[in-house]
Amino acid sequence: MNKTELVEVVSSKAEITKAEAQKVVTATLDAIIEGIVSDGKVILPGFGSFETRQRTARTGRNPRTGEAIKIKATKAPAFKPGKGMKDAVAAKK
Repeated sequence: MNKTELVEVVSSKAEITKAEAQKVVTATLDAIIEGIVSDGKVILPGFGSFETRQRTARTGRNPRTGEAIKIKATKAPAFKPGKGMKDAVAAKK
């Protein structure tokens, strides 16, 4: 599912126009990003949690040449699914 399809689903489930659903989806995603940037974590019970994780510096390989390269330490966003999401996915077989 992409963002356009998500907007269509939100529009039909919430019985609102696609324009309103577009605003809601965009605002929600923006709020999650802002929460991760400012607090480092956003928790949505039953759905999951978004957080930043620190990646340490490491040595990698250039796939073309095989040459060793240094990869800098960075912060990366991460998602951990909640129990509700895990159970819903496990039940869908």
